[in-house]
Amino acid sequence: MQRGAGYKLVRLANGLYSVHSLVVGETFHPVIGPEAEAEALYVRQLALRERRRAEPGELVIWDVGLGAAANAITVLRHTRELPGPVRLVSFDCTVEPLRFALRHASTLGYLRDYEGWTAQLIAERRVAFSDGVRPVLWELHLADFPTLLTTPQAAYLPKPHAIMFDAYSPARNPAMWTLPLFRTLWGLLDPARPCAMPTYSRSTMLRVAWLLAGFYVGRGQAAGEKDETTLAANTLDLISRPLDRRWLLRAHRSTSAEPLHGPVYRQAPLTAETWERLRAHPQFR
Repeated sequence: MQRGAGYKLVRLANGLYSVHSLVVGETFHPVIGPEAEAEALYVRQLALRERRRAEPGELVIWDVGLGAAANAITVLRHTRELPGPVRLVSFDCTVEPLRFALRHASTLGYLRDYEGWTAQLIAERRVAFSDGVRPVLWELHLADFPTLLTTPQAAYLPKPHAIMFDAYSPARNPAMWTLPLFRTLWGLLDPARPCAMPTYSRSTMLRVAWLLAGFYVGRGQAAGEKDETTLAANTLDLISRPLDRRWLLRAHRSTSAEPLHGPVYRQAPLTAETWERLRAHPQFR
């Protein structure tokens, strides 16, 4: 087993390899592998190919949780034959998993053809290149994401058409899953620009947090061992399977539905105040 800088390669049940964080104790894309999971969860679920064809200008994609760049590179690879500029904005607090992945690019596989541009991103935090038939601008914001969103710099971030939200799990990284963070994120979106945001989690507390932040929320596609993920958007038109009143009643009975209000993980039922606000969401009227 190859290790280094707090990470190691792990061989998955299907024979593919992925990166495991020794510090956090989580494996990136642990079931079907980095490229297959990224394609299912983000490329197909965000309908990026269709939205690329419908968007005449620059398509802006936020990559929250760059990690080892499997999501970012898979999105680029699966849309490279579609004309029109793409701006990929990645966020993370470290590039160490990506450095590790580059050292093992031949084993991981998904980095093929993008090693040079990825190395330049690490070194310069910004790289522009021609990829297939379109220009790509890929930039990296190396910072604590919740803090970054509250700084004046956040107002100058390009408004996204899509957000790939792939932070470590709430139990391991609760600061990335709080209601205040998602409210801030909602406020940074352009109301006139439809934006969709999937994630691998289907937890009730996450869905409640996204709803209370202002998003419409629906059941997402299956990915790996998960028969359901979660998809949020700032318009109901981008949600094919919105959560309904039956889900709302189940959330009311759940013992783990109250969203995280701060960076400490815990599980709790809905408070009376949260329940009333949740019931008033336009999705359930």
